Amino acid sequence: MALQQGLHQHQKQAQRLAMTQTLQQSIQILQYNVEELQDFLNQKALENPLIDVSTSREDLPIDSRPRASTQSSDENYMNQIPDDTHQSLFEYLLDQIHLTLRDTPLRNLVLFLLEYIDQDGYLEISTEDAMEKTGSNKVDVIDAVTLIQQLDPPGVGAKDLQESLLLQAEDDDWAPENAITILKDNFNELANKKWTLIAKQQGMTLAEIQDAFDYIRTLTPNPGARFSDEGPQYIFPDLIVENDAGKLTVRMSRSAKPSVHFQQHYFQKMLQRKDEEVTRYVKDKKKEFDWISRSLEQRESTILRVGKVLVEHQQDFFLEKTKELRPFLLQDVALKLGLHESTISRAVNGKYLQTRFGTFELKSFFSSAVAKTDASPEGLSVDTVKQLLQKFIHEEDKQKPLSDAKIVKQLAARKIEVSRRTVAKYRESLNIPSSSARKRYEAN
Repeated sequence: MALQQGLHQHQKQAQRLAMTQTLQQSIQILQYNVEELQDFLNQKALENPLIDVSTSREDLPIDSRPRASTQSSDENYMNQIPDDTHQSLFEYLLDQIHLTLRDTPLRNLVLFLLEYIDQDGYLEISTEDAMEKTGSNKVDVIDAVTLIQQLDPPGVGAKDLQESLLLQAEDDDWAPENAITILKDNFNELANKKWTLIAKQQGMTLAEIQDAFDYIRTLTPNPGARFSDEGPQYIFPDLIVENDAGKLTVRMSRSAKPSVHFQQHYFQKMLQRKDEEVTRYVKDKKKEFDWISRSLEQRESTILRVGKVLVEHQQDFFLEKTKELRPFLLQDVALKLGLHESTISRAVNGKYLQTRFGTFELKSFFSSAVAKTDASPEGLSVDTVKQLLQKFIHEEDKQKPLSDAKIVKQLAARKIEVSRRTVAKYRESLNIPSSSARKRYEAN
């Protein structure tokens, strides 16, 4: 973004900007996995002489390659850590859609548009083209785009840089009103440094425009960029579930609890120098330590609370009474804990839970309901239906493999009503080829 620094910041707006940066960093700390959090704290320790960081590695990292399981992969496909633990932007958005939107025609339109989100997070199809390709009306397309733009990360689904920055600012409670106004009405003038013109049109001072400019520079021109980085090679679990004679307990892993210590002796020594500039410097660094300490406590509390809700809801799975998961959505946890869905999403994405029979990403315990049966009045989860699909295909006659239509009939025999199209979608998501591709011609 070809914007350049200029003029002094107005003090009041500068304070609001600082609060914005602090809020953004607190959100980022919740979003970090264990390794990313440690890297962040180590960097802070280098920048702040009052911070000393230590961590425990008593909980050994888990190799990101598929792990051996007490059950076969055919029985429980969830009990595998994927080869590539890094999640793409498409996968991240898709997870949010499945866990927040009900199965409606509008959701299908959202899923269609998702195919046109590029790696930077921009929507590469016009409203008119989307209408033509899907046969939808303009209002529905606009509604679907709006739903995508409400997903995390902020700014995704925009048609251009101006809209992406505006979406990010509107998502930020601490964004200066002047910044939003300028992004809406004077983006090109701001980029071309025509600040006098903006001041005249908006009735702002140059200092206020500078404050807005400084804030806009904190936004990202590529909201999907962080998903293009290479993922970690190892997984450190955030939570550990223990089963003591049928009683489940959840605790934070030691690896997920880095200790941040305050260098009190150094702090007092600097204050004794009676130098105003040094005093101001160390007090600012102490404020930073206090903020980091509070943010770490909040991160630990949020992840632990979410983990306990998940284990409670899926307790039969953790007690190894069943391989099936009960339907559960992000919004269910959000309502139970009184938190925003985006907070739950950040708390589970890239966070792992260790059990004695495997390690799982927290988000894998969420699944929407796809079918109700007499045995499961609340509905079966997508994962349960996928497991049944895998079982049917594993046991099929390879010389006469099951078509999607025949799988639909086998599910119907278990009073599970799903469409052939849904079966095809689940099969493709499991990387299982069609029946014609699975057929084997073996000699009798």
